[in-house]
This record gives sequence, C-alpha cells and structure tokens, in this order.
Amino acid sequence: MTINNSDSMLSQNLHHLFLTFSQTASYKKGSYLFQEGTDATVLYFIKSGKVQLSKLTPDGRELTFQISSTSDLIGEVTLFCGTTKHMLQAKALEDSEVIIVEKHILEQKLAAEPELSIEYMKWMGRRIQRLQTKFRDLILHGKKGALYSTLIRMTNSFGIMRENGIALNIHLTNQELANLCGTSREVINRMLSDLRKREVLSIDKGQITIHDLNYLKVEMNCENCPTYLCKID
Repeated sequence: MTINNSDSMLSQNLHHLFLTFSQTASYKKGSYLFQEGTDATVLYFIKSGKVQLSKLTPDGRELTFQISSTSDLIGEVTLFCGTTKHMLQAKALEDSEVIIVEKHILEQKLAAEPELSIEYMKWMGRRIQRLQTKFRDLILHGKKGALYSTLIRMTNSFGIMRENGIALNIHLTNQELANLCGTSREVINRMLSDLRKREVLSIDKGQITIHDLNYLKVEMNCENCPTYLCKID
C-alpha cells in the first residue's frame, strides 16, 4: 500500500486544469527539462516518471531541493509579471512524460476563474511552507538531522507499507542521497551504516526499507508537521 497519495498539495480542480493542456514532452533518464539561467516560460505537470530539482554550487557540488513524481507541478514561472530565469535545474531521474503548461495560457485561465486563482495561490503558499520546513531541518539539526528528516519525508512521498516496514519506492545512490541532505557521500555512508547496525533500516539492491520510523522522529525531535509539508516532492 502506498502511503502518500492522500496528501497531494494540488487540488482536484487544479489537477483537471493542467490536464486540459494538450502539449506533452518526453524526457529520457538523465536528460534536462530545464537548466539554470534559462527563461522560465512554462510549467511542467508530470504524467509519469520522477524529476529532480537541484542547484549547482560555485564549487561544483549539487544540492537537491526536491524529487517530484506523477501529478506534481514543477517550474519557476512567476505569473502575471515579466519573464524570469530558472534558478534551479530539472533532471529526469527516470524516463518521464510531462504536460507543458504555458504561462500566458495559464494566466488567461486563472484570470477567467477566480476560484481557481485562489486554489493556485494556496498551492504556492504550501509549496513555500514545505521548502521552509526542509531548510529548518537542515539548519537546526545538523547532518544527522538532515538525513533523518530526508528519510522521513521520503516515506511520505514514496513509501509503500510492507510487513517488515516502509519500503521507499525510489532508488537513489548514496551520492544522490547526500545531495538531498547537503552533505558528502562519505558522511551519508557512515550514518547509513550506523542505522543498519541499529536495525532502523535495511538496504537491498539499492532500495531502502525503514523498520523503525519512530527512532528517526525521536532522534531529530520531529514536530509532527502535517504530512503535506513533510514530503520530498
């Protein structure tokens, strides 16, 4: 059983709105939907696949902000103002298909339906809240808290209930996990090894299964935020 579907930030009305856009695009694993510095003129509604949003630091490191999947909306378009630039890059983690949501058409549809505009603003507000809670965890709880917070968020985004725990339906290398936590692969290796020894989690062929979610929450003084805020997508 997947445990994250009921907490999508997109309302059903917005979901249906984005499905009315007819232009689609497919991206192979490893290809980019957009890169830093390019004009932000469209949004992307994910029909299938997973997309990573990240930023390159001046020293060449990659910091991952979120991993989005089916029915997520991504992009850095600012509506009802001039064209902005992408501050992040979006890379397909697996073969993905998206619906292209053009800025000027979306503006027309939202302007014609004020109730949809309000729902869109609510979505934007929640999106900002989610990003703020992630930064809070990264800043206040150090490297260990960053990993524990990321694992907790991943159970809400990609968790599947099993008899022995919560399996994460996403395969990430330790380097990719380190990028999500803002630290190095070596640090993640050590912390994952410690969690395996404590039987908090196990890793089989790249898939992580969380056996003791409560341990992670207690160790980082989890504030039990609403699930829609405690996600990685």
